[in-house]
Amino acid sequence: MGTPDLQVLNGTARPVHGADVAVLVTNGWVTAPAVDFAKQQRLHVVDRQTLAVWASGSRPLWELLRAVPPPRRPTSLS
Repeated sequence: MGTPDLQVLNGTARPVHGADVAVLVTNGWVTAPAVDFAKQQRLHVVDRQTLAVWASGSRPLWELLRAVPPPRRPTSLS
């Protein structure tokens, strides 16, 4: 996954969809320029490796991506 995918997310997530937190999830790999762009734009990326940990249910997303805030209400993973 590259920067163009994140540019689309960045252009629509907040203004069009009203997102508080924008997260792109992929079962592939993310290029270094895309990671840099995501950091600059406050976008969060879940790549193949992070997705595997998240899907295992062992850790909640907000722990895997430190900049993602925890949910407002406690969950079973909190």
